[in-house]
Amino acid sequence: MASAKESYRAELRASSRQLGERCLYSAAKWAAELLVGVELDGTPVPSAATDSPSSSSAASAGRLLHLHRSGGSSFRHRPRPGGGSSSEAGTPLGGVSYVSTPIPDDDAFDSGGDKYLLAKTYFDCREYRRAAHVLQNQVGRKAVFLRCYALYMAGEKRKEAEMIELEGSLGKSNAVNQELVALEKELSTHRRTGSIDSFGLYLYGIVLRDKGCEGLARTILVESVNTYPWNWSAWSELQSLCTSSDILNNLNLKNHWMKDFFLASAYLELKMHEEALKRYERLMGVFRCSGYIQAQIATVQYSMRDLDEAEMIFEELLRTDPFRVDSMDIYSNLLYAKESLTALSFLAHRVFLTDKYRPESCCIIANYYSLKGQHEKSVLYFQRALKLNRKYLSAWTLMGHEYVELKNSPAAIDAYRRAVDINPRDFRALYGLGQIYEMMGMPFYALYYFRKSSYLQPNDARLWIAMAQCYESDPLQMIEEAIKCYERAANSNDTEGIALHQLAKLHGMLGQSEEAAFYYKKDLERMEVEERQGQNFVEALLFLAKHHKSIGRFEDAEHYCTRLLDYTGPEKETAKNMLQGIKRLQSGFPSMDIDHFAL
Repeated sequence: MASAKESYRAELRASSRQLGERCLYSAAKWAAELLVGVELDGTPVPSAATDSPSSSSAASAGRLLHLHRSGGSSFRHRPRPGGGSSSEAGTPLGGVSYVSTPIPDDDAFDSGGDKYLLAKTYFDCREYRRAAHVLQNQVGRKAVFLRCYALYMAGEKRKEAEMIELEGSLGKSNAVNQELVALEKELSTHRRTGSIDSFGLYLYGIVLRDKGCEGLARTILVESVNTYPWNWSAWSELQSLCTSSDILNNLNLKNHWMKDFFLASAYLELKMHEEALKRYERLMGVFRCSGYIQAQIATVQYSMRDLDEAEMIFEELLRTDPFRVDSMDIYSNLLYAKESLTALSFLAHRVFLTDKYRPESCCIIANYYSLKGQHEKSVLYFQRALKLNRKYLSAWTLMGHEYVELKNSPAAIDAYRRAVDINPRDFRALYGLGQIYEMMGMPFYALYYFRKSSYLQPNDARLWIAMAQCYESDPLQMIEEAIKCYERAANSNDTEGIALHQLAKLHGMLGQSEEAAFYYKKDLERMEVEERQGQNFVEALLFLAKHHKSIGRFEDAEHYCTRLLDYTGPEKETAKNMLQGIKRLQSGFPSMDIDHFAL
């Protein structure tokens, strides 16, 4: 299988060079990072038991290591499918046969080679119209792509300027890229005559997407990636157009190994976490040092609420790549969720020194101020992130959360709506809109957004609980619907135990004692396992004692009453009176309505 890995190395090396020449720097960086992670099977990998301090980086190249949070010297590594077999590791998905794709011909140094180099220099300096003007009479495929790409970027640059001039840096605007119509006409002609390469198809797909022709854009982008699979930018644009698993499954993609990366990323975006994790784990068998794959695995773990595992992976990433900024905003969200202020402060300081003008850096700093309770400063840094990247989805959503904390409902609604405009599948923004409308006393609006968010994230108990509480509110009082939502939450790993307790209370309100006792008992068992005690614990014991007494199960009622004697408060006196009543019933004396006095 060493030959397969050699093939991966050759393809990635060539693609990184080709993408750099085409000014697709983000995709070129992605390919170059993967190239470093491909090791030949014959390369010796030192074992953990014999590593010296100087060889620690070589050891981490052979497996995914996770440093314990305690800072000790012991490591954990995630077992990969196949038990580390070299033959299986060589092919990402269990022996699948992949197609190979030729590298496009380089026609840059034909008669117009010097002009192409001049135009590329202008493009690198962001003088897009000068670059397009230099290439206006060139017919080579590379020259045509660079000229059209420069015109597209010039249109985008002007559109951004118009948006700032008309409505402010964060305002709405109807500004559009004025080059789209001409570009669509030219690129469609080139496609019809067959004088377009995969990069031209990629640009054509972007133009169609911006014009709202999503179906045709998907078709064109599929052609692009099938012709030249190593352009990750094309895969990313294609993924943004796959809004459902049905669309994803109907794509006519060649069985190239880049398809595995695409499917894993698309599964993550569509919340198909188990499928995404499985593919990334297998890809890790070949690209063993890939920081991108490790970051994606950590993101999947974070999405699955496995915060400790995700944190260890992010810590290992920072240990091996201390100046990394990519994906660190997700790490900051994780630290925020765990309320790890010290770690978040360290991360914010690190990215600030590395590159404070990255949107991710601004987002991390904003999370730090939010955790400290300085919500005005947090909003300021989210706004800075959006000035750098107006389509930065996470910043819009999190800024909406900050406006909620500041009791600025109109601004929060605007931020959440911007996030939904960028990605209609952002369940967090939809959930935030539901919360805002619930706070404003508009339960039907709130229910609309809660339903949409729970449809996108059906296994998130928090969303079902929010919807249930909305049904339960005074304006609606739809108890039966609330019970259905709480049942979904209880079946979706409700770690806080809210659903079980509320199910018990609501069934009790409806006079359904058997159902209420069932849920109180389950809630009691959960609290015992988690060693939690509080008012809910006492309430469950008291209800179960009364219920078992009422149905004649005196031994069980006595058991729960005895446990109540360990607590202070009115419940203790109630338990004593109930025990006396149970003894009277068991001894055959006429029963008094002890419960009447207990209540």
